[in-house]
Amino acid sequence: MTTRDPGQPRSDRSPWNWLLIVPIVLPLCTFLFNADQPRLAGFPLFYWLQIAFIAVGVAATTIVYRMTK
Repeated sequence: MTTRDPGQPRSDRSPWNWLLIVPIVLPLCTFLFNADQPRLAGFPLFYWLQIAFIAVGVAATTIVYRMTK
C-alpha cells in the first residue's frame, strides 16, 4: 500500500474511471430490450438482459478498481 504526504491532494483523475459510465448508460438504451424474443431458459429478453447488465456493472467496477489501485 502506498502512502502519500498529508499535504498532497488525492488524485482521482484516471481515464479508467470513464469505464464506469458504461453500466449507467447501457440500461438506459431501451432499444436493446424492447422485444420479447429471444428467450433464454423460458425468460423473455428483458429479464435475462437485466442480469447481464448487472454482470457488466460488476466487470466494469472490478476493472476500474484493479487498474486504479
